[in-house]
Amino acid sequence: MPVFRIGDRQFDYSLRRSATAKRANITVTPGSFELLVPEQATDEQIEAVLHRRRAWILETVSAMQERAKSQARVYRFATGAKLPYRGRMTKITVEPFDGSLVEVSFRNGFVIRTPRDLSEEAADAVIESSLRLWLRRRMRDDAKEFVHRHGASNGLKPKGIQIKDQKHMWGACGQDRQIHLNWHLIFAPRPVLEYAVVHELCHLRYRNHAPEFWSLVGSILPDWEARKSWLDDNEHLLGWEKWEPA
Repeated sequence: MPVFRIGDRQFDYSLRRSATAKRANITVTPGSFELLVPEQATDEQIEAVLHRRRAWILETVSAMQERAKSQARVYRFATGAKLPYRGRMTKITVEPFDGSLVEVSFRNGFVIRTPRDLSEEAADAVIESSLRLWLRRRMRDDAKEFVHRHGASNGLKPKGIQIKDQKHMWGACGQDRQIHLNWHLIFAPRPVLEYAVVHELCHLRYRNHAPEFWSLVGSILPDWEARKSWLDDNEHLLGWEKWEPA
């Protein structure tokens, strides 16, 4: 991964070339950023973009790192711990039982049944893995529901839906008409996830963010701006960070 230096600080970034991109675009995360450029961009043009945007990159990455400190921190996946889910902090209850596999369900909070013979350390890792799998499945179910609700009636029919662990984007619509969605959207309120799904559906017709694109989004979700604003303002809250006690 290339490194971009600003003063005494350095940032990892990924470079992605696109045949459909008209101009350079930078997407920032707390630890790195992605630079999207037109396919024919030269090294000199890429360096010029980075140099021109260096102050913005430094300011934005620093701000996101500060905001990321408010992300949910989990020391142990045990009764009483809380995780974000559909826009709310949600409690975990762990119940030992005589089965052989971890079971996850939701009843006013996450209820996780674990085999009695699992050690505390082993149970922690298995619970986290099982929760991730359960949440990704709920994410897929929600996304399919929204595609069913808004797709065919608006002439927007994707080839399929893929749930991804994307670092730099919430969603994407491939040339193959596959919609890709970041699984961390399951931590946002359902109306925000609905906006993300509709956003990618509309890219099936418009491959850019021209006024016609936003007009189509607005015809499906008149309050899309409020939903997008929530995502822009709270993206740093969508997930958890596993911490070891000092």
